Amino acid sequence: MAKSSKPVTLSVFTMSMLTVAAVLCLRNLPSMADYGWSIIFYLVMACIFFFIPSALVSAELASTFPEEGGVYLWVKEAFGPKWGFVAIFMQWVENLPWFPACLTFVASAIAYVVHPAWANNKLFVFLTILVTLWLATFLNFRGMKVSAFLSSSGVLAGTVVPGVAIILMVIVYLLLGDPVRISFDGGRALIPELGNSTQLMLLAGMMVALAGMEMSAVHVTEMRNPTRNFPRAILIASLVIIALSVAGSLAIALVVPPGKLSLAAGVCQAFEDIFTALHCRWLTPVMCFLLAYGALTMVVTWVLGPSKGLLEVAKDGYLPGFWQQRNENNMPVNILVIQAVISSLLATAVLFMPTVSNAFWIMSALTAQLYMIMYLFMFAAAIRLRYSRPDKARPYRVPGGKLGMWIVSGLAFLTSLASILCGFIPPDNVIRKGAGAVVLYVGFLVVGSAVFTILPLIFFARSQRAK
Repeated sequence: MAKSSKPVTLSVFTMSMLTVAAVLCLRNLPSMADYGWSIIFYLVMACIFFFIPSALVSAELASTFPEEGGVYLWVKEAFGPKWGFVAIFMQWVENLPWFPACLTFVASAIAYVVHPAWANNKLFVFLTILVTLWLATFLNFRGMKVSAFLSSSGVLAGTVVPGVAIILMVIVYLLLGDPVRISFDGGRALIPELGNSTQLMLLAGMMVALAGMEMSAVHVTEMRNPTRNFPRAILIASLVIIALSVAGSLAIALVVPPGKLSLAAGVCQAFEDIFTALHCRWLTPVMCFLLAYGALTMVVTWVLGPSKGLLEVAKDGYLPGFWQQRNENNMPVNILVIQAVISSLLATAVLFMPTVSNAFWIMSALTAQLYMIMYLFMFAAAIRLRYSRPDKARPYRVPGGKLGMWIVSGLAFLTSLASILCGFIPPDNVIRKGAGAVVLYVGFLVVGSAVFTILPLIFFARSQRAK
């Protein structure tokens, strides 16, 4: 068995913070704010049925197979190289619609710095997406040092500072007696309308908002006594993520009228309303600049990360040689260009959807569906490997033996599947536009999911014929 050479250095607190950094993003707060007070119910349920199970399962897989490869290796060991390739391809390809979705947020934040009305201008948003996407791509041509600097500075300036600021400012806003936009209704607002199609549609976005655990779980072998300490770290991370997500999303919901909340610019709207009420509106562009910088640096980081994973698959011969080309800084330039081109094409959804918020949501929904396909493979692989590789040493195990694995992975598998299906439900303002808008919305998701799932199968079949 290949041993991990990683030093044992991570404390419970450090692992908790790594997990928080991998999952929590301010960009998701406006979509969470749409839940109102019921966000508390949904976040707790999402943690129980998806976030915590994905953490436990990926921790077992990462400790059992500490070699490089991640999801590709885990699924390959369970179901063979073809499905391992499909799984890692899904992990890469889900970023293609995510880049335009995240950069829509960047465009909205930039608009609030220059001219807030531009946040709803489709052409401005589209052009800003293109410019920032290709800027992020070319910056990664320069190597890891640039990406690392932008990532570390962006987390502090674009996530920590605005996140803490919006919570503190809303507390001041409420203490001054300014109007609250959502009613607690004697506690009845805590109970969601589970029969409401909009609530089900938002569930898909909730899942992807809590995705990413497989990224931090690969460090489980760097902990002392992972069987005891890793669950403690996940519990702390879960509490932090729930607390900050609830506080941040409710902060937005309390000050921005529900009918006026933009999924793309909701955080900026909240800052503008709060600072206007506190008579310091001049701070709005400052905070929005920090938000734009933080989101852009996140894109710079993620432009490279999944691409390097796909490069490893290309080296195994499952992708054409063109995909393997690197520059003098050892960066996979052709993969970076390919993903930038595809993301640019997906960004045209901004021009054709009824509103910028609709475009933001449809790209987020496609991201969720592709990401959940990867999770379906991961959870199924975890169950399979308990039977096909029972003698493999597992420094960390999901508690409860095989039954425990079936329960944990089974619940998460069904939740991921439900998230995929719920993602096809259009938001209300698309439905109000008529059948044509609904067909366009659903058709975009169906075609996008089908194309990106079939592509790796075609690449794999061609690689086998070439041997």
